[in-house]
Amino acid sequence: MTQDDLFAAGEPEQPRPEPAELTERIEQLHVEGLAETDAPTEDEVAGGRASAAALSAATADAADVLLEVNDLKVHFPIKRGVVFDKTVGYVYAVDGVSLAVRRGETYGLVGESGCGKSTLGRGILRLEEPTAGQVIFDGVDVAGLAGEELRRTRRRMQMVFQDPLGSLDPRQSVESLLLEGMKAHGLTKGKIETNRELRELLSSVGLPATALRKYPHEFSGGQRQRIGIARALTVGPELIVADEPVSALDVSVQAQVINLMEDLQQERGLTYIVIAHDLAVVRHISDRVGVMYLGALVEEAPSADVYAEPLHPYTRALMSAVPVPDPVLEDTRERIILTGDLPSPANPPTGCRFHTRCPWRQETRCDTERPVLTELKPGHRVACHYATEIGSGRLKPNAEPLQLV
Repeated sequence: MTQDDLFAAGEPEQPRPEPAELTERIEQLHVEGLAETDAPTEDEVAGGRASAAALSAATADAADVLLEVNDLKVHFPIKRGVVFDKTVGYVYAVDGVSLAVRRGETYGLVGESGCGKSTLGRGILRLEEPTAGQVIFDGVDVAGLAGEELRRTRRRMQMVFQDPLGSLDPRQSVESLLLEGMKAHGLTKGKIETNRELRELLSSVGLPATALRKYPHEFSGGQRQRIGIARALTVGPELIVADEPVSALDVSVQAQVINLMEDLQQERGLTYIVIAHDLAVVRHISDRVGVMYLGALVEEAPSADVYAEPLHPYTRALMSAVPVPDPVLEDTRERIILTGDLPSPANPPTGCRFHTRCPWRQETRCDTERPVLTELKPGHRVACHYATEIGSGRLKPNAEPLQLV
């Protein structure tokens, strides 16, 4: 049984519009978007003066925005030297990301390994110190907090880590792991009441009460991930950053954990940022999807739009790699093959960071001018100089031909 059987069984393949129809639709929406008086100008976007909420039509209601990230940068210094360390460069892991997440929604982050997804999640929670930018959580700039204020705010933001075994202390029982956060934030209410809460919490994640006395090595991978989710829930968070929550699990167990997360979201009103490689998982759970490449967002849109009509060349290549559970369609559809490896984040290309691998690269602008996220459709932002022409079919690939696979 494949992941598509579990997450998207029975979903028909979305038919792509004809080039002429897509051209007319995109140009009309583009003109309408530029006519909006409240939309930020290109100079404001390039200068970092436009907020993430203003950049996204999906978050027009500012009161509904729980998390707003504005021009966030996380750079790691490269040091050399025997006696004295000297900074000789930087790794630009996250370089100017802006996004907004509404209360109760699930925001998916996708991209290949090394693009900065996990670093962005850790930077939002201040597990990695931001180099620049703002992280505004419920109206408060987390990047400017310190000491007790930061500790109190972190109670409302928790993380589920990629490796469930590596993130759980093997010397602590499950009860001790769950109590640790509650004690740190003064949430314990006496032994009997606290024990009752822990039993209810384990029941909500599908584990028996007897698990409290056991240690992490006594559980399967899926059970350990449920413990990780339970640990995040002990302090009553509003936002959970889930970093590859199911990547190490079997397909059937993945479905169980994803369904559990959805149930908990409905019961507790949680907001998720889900970081994943698996596009089927992201499609199943996310309301909106952000696609990252080399430390920056290249496309952001509602989940259905990203999969039905991807507009950025990199997103189109990602979607063409997703298997289709239809042998005839799979054998005849176009596959975009990218050449070369992901450039080093310590020496990113000038201009558009994708231009070194882009089949639609042009001689002008691509290698000299970095594109900004521009709204081409309501709630659909793309960082590409020629997204309209590529989407309409007027611009043909010139680096590597599309292949039938």
